[in-house]
Amino acid sequence: QVQLVESGGGLVQAGGSLRLSCAASGSIFSINTMGWYRQAPGKQREWVAGISSGGTTNYPEFVKGRFTISRDNAKNTVYLQMNSLKPEDTAVYSCNAYLKTKSRDPLRNYWGQGTQVTVSS
Repeated sequence: QVQLVESGGGLVQAGGSLRLSCAASGSIFSINTMGWYRQAPGKQREWVAGISSGGTTNYPEFVKGRFTISRDNAKNTVYLQMNSLKPEDTAVYSCNAYLKTKSRDPLRNYWGQGTQVTVSS
């Protein structure tokens, strides 16, 4: 069984910062791409950041220069440093990971349960 558990969400004022963490645990052989998504009330889930196993990062334009994704492969953990937060960044942030539980298995997509980020104006 594989679990992804996020932490670090909370309430912050506009212009502030938060750092989210997502730790993967369980029967894991290898982890490929990891990423962060968010979903605000009444809106579709949107991609926020992604990082390959080699450390290559990608972001949508609306977070470039403000958010930074990183990972610690030894800890099976991905982080999201969020700076210059805006009220429109308010959402539930979830991490996901494409991983194998056994060497011969295909990559499968796993999701965390999400953590609430609220940015007040």
